[in-house]
Formats: sequence, structure tokens, C-alpha cells
Amino acid sequence: QVLLDDSGGGLVQAGDSLRLSCVSTGRPFSRYAMGWFRQAPGKEREFVAAMTSSGGSTSYSEFVKGRFTISRNNAENTVYLQMNNLKPEDTAVYYCGATSEWYGLGEFRPRYWGQGTQVRVSS
Repeated sequence: QVLLDDSGGGLVQAGDSLRLSCVSTGRPFSRYAMGWFRQAPGKEREFVAAMTSSGGSTSYSEFVKGRFTISRNNAENTVYLQMNNLKPEDTAVYYCGATSEWYGLGEFRPRYWGQGTQVRVSS
């Protein structure tokens, strides 16, 4: 079992930055690829970014490339999402996810999910 605790959301203005964090407990963090999804009101949950267990490979959705950066600290069992130049359309609940079965290619499908953290970006 892996438990994920994501945090760091808040209300910001367009152009501001936020850093989300997700702390993992349970099974060894270094065995899991980690990623972020988001869900806006009335929309389906969508992929944002992912990183392999070693941190050697990343994947980003087109709408965040160049603005968001995923990183991880295996010593602290934490994955981060640095979000810069935020836009109102980035408003959503952001969820971290973990899977032991993603190696940098194909769809990232978490087996475990965090509870979500709300990000609101005002114009």
C-alpha cells in the first residue's frame, strides 16, 4: 500500500507561481514512478506530468510544457510540481499519483492517488 499526501495549492493571480508537493508513505518511494493529474470543474481528470522512479525520464502534457516542472527527492519520499506563469485555465484540483509500472513511455496510469489539492488562478 502506498499513501500519498498532496499539498501546496492555493489562490494566486495569473502569472504567479506555486509549488505542489506530494509525500509518499508505505512502500519504498524509489520503486514508483510519480505523476500529477488535474481535474477542473465539469471536466475529466487529465494528465499533467510524470517522472520515472529514477528521475531519469519525464513526460509533460502539451499545455504545461515550458511552464511546469516535475521533480522528486527520493530521500524525502516527495514529488514536486513547480508551476510557473499560471493561467486561469490552470484552475483545477491537482492530484499526485504513483505506479510501479511506468518507465517513461506510453500512458501513465497511477495505481495510487493523493486526495487532491485545489489550485485557483484569478485573472
